[in-house]
Amino acid sequence: MERSRLPLLLSHLSVRPVSSQFFSGTPVSLSCWDNGAPSGQTLRRNTSLDVRTPCDHWGQTHVSFCVFSFTVPLDSGVYWCESRDEVAGDVINITVTDAPVILQSPALPVTEGQNVTLTCKTKAPPSDLPATFYKDGSLVGTEPTRHMTIQRVSKSNEGTYRCDISGMGESPSSWIRVTGYSPGEPTARPPPPDSTHMQLLFRLICHLVVFCPYCISTALLVLLYQHRARGGNRSVSMATDSTNQAEKGLAAEYDVGTVGVS
Repeated sequence: MERSRLPLLLSHLSVRPVSSQFFSGTPVSLSCWDNGAPSGQTLRRNTSLDVRTPCDHWGQTHVSFCVFSFTVPLDSGVYWCESRDEVAGDVINITVTDAPVILQSPALPVTEGQNVTLTCKTKAPPSDLPATFYKDGSLVGTEPTRHMTIQRVSKSNEGTYRCDISGMGESPSSWIRVTGYSPGEPTARPPPPDSTHMQLLFRLICHLVVFCPYCISTALLVLLYQHRARGGNRSVSMATDSTNQAEKGLAAEYDVGTVGVS
């Protein structure tokens, strides 16, 4: 199979609601599509707990959709559609948070020339407070409607975005990627690297740091107990030997006295 034909065989990953950030408890559905029809490819994810895990391990499969009925922060991670040849289409990052504010932005790459709208959304009932938007840590502007539209995006608009609502909090950051091709024609690429190995190693080190002093102290207490037990046995043995020697001495004196009397 020629590499140049691979993009025609890959799936477009669909996310509903259309966003890369969600509040905890929000129902979310994902699906792999090819030319407007289900592709039959495998939807996988990498999270802090999963490595290349398919939908049936963490979601509910309904026809061609993988559904989260109730999302939690542990569902945050990298998602992609994968062919039988382990070729992945577009990779998206999904963030599920307990924060009071999220930034609704496209989860998939956006094409140059499109208009992109970012929305700063609150978990509490809507208020009249404006939202301030940032790109790569720098202020972009403040919008009273909490909506910011980027007209005819270009590569210069690519970056990390977040928003803030005074008195309520700020959203997590999301990466907006700008490409020169249609999101319906994903680029062939290998599956995402397993970034969770480092997380698992870090967790293992944390557990070792916590439990090693406990194990060492326990071992020392056992050794100390054994040492004292051995010391006690030696004392009993020495006391027994002394008693035996005293009894032998008394017996010898008794024998001498007896001989003298006779």
